[in-house]
Amino acid sequence: MRVLLKLTLDCTPDAAWRALRSPAVLREVVAPWLDFSSLEDGGLPTTWPEGQHRVRALAFRRFPAGDELVDVSYPGGLPTGVRMLRDGGGALTGPLAVFERWDHRMAISELPDGRTLYRDQLLARAGAVDLVAWYPTWAFWQWRGMRLRRLAPGWSYDPPGTADAAASAHAAGHAAGVPV
Repeated sequence: MRVLLKLTLDCTPDAAWRALRSPAVLREVVAPWLDFSSLEDGGLPTTWPEGQHRVRALAFRRFPAGDELVDVSYPGGLPTGVRMLRDGGGALTGPLAVFERWDHRMAISELPDGRTLYRDQLLARAGAVDLVAWYPTWAFWQWRGMRLRRLAPGWSYDPPGTADAAASAHAAGHAAGVPV
């Protein structure tokens, strides 16, 4: 099965890229239907590093719904200005383990007006139940798209050297008891 989204997000590409790489934003985008908790020491990272990350899916943010592997990569060789996050993992246990294949790619690029073009493609296979699984998957992807559009105006990116980045570094040092 193939599920696609193509959206304009009301934020800069840098802000969208920061958000796509954030487990916290993933949790916001799938709420209230799902949530994820880390099965690894240290919990969820601030930003997804490349590699495999074990998580537990929680239906309605509360009920265990199986374990999943988030397998993050950042493909190269893309056209100038395009950034992509790929999750090639999938469910290990629970109802979502019906999917034998999971290849989720999210790409962003800048639009002429400075906003972000977001493209999302899920290629998944659920064998004999593909037809039954397609509609709920498609409907959930539409929910994700709605949440992305709703959340994007609040995303920002504070590059190193800006006043906000300096204030954050100062606050982090102060909280750690480091003289600043």
